Amino acid sequence: MTFSREKVAGVIASKLVVEVVVVVVAVVVVVVVVVVVVVVEVVVVVVVVEVVVVLEVVVVVVEVVVVVVVVVVVVVVIVFSLPFSITKK
Repeated sequence: MTFSREKVAGVIASKLVVEVVVVVVAVVVVVVVVVVVVVVEVVVVVVVVEVVVVLEVVVVVVEVVVVVVVVVVVVVVIVFSLPFSITKK
């Protein structure tokens, strides 16, 4: 069984084309996976940062409310205790 040069060259060329296509597909898949991973990481970081910022705002609001409540309680206690201190003298 003899093979002509053209037939051998055609088989080699077709195998080469298949290998090139496989390599190109592999590179595209790797690039897509890397891009997806980077995008997911960025989204996760942004969401975590936003959650942390929201939590910090909530903490600040709670601190302000606590300070206001304490000040109001102190003022009310002082105001209600004034008449008693004045009448005791």
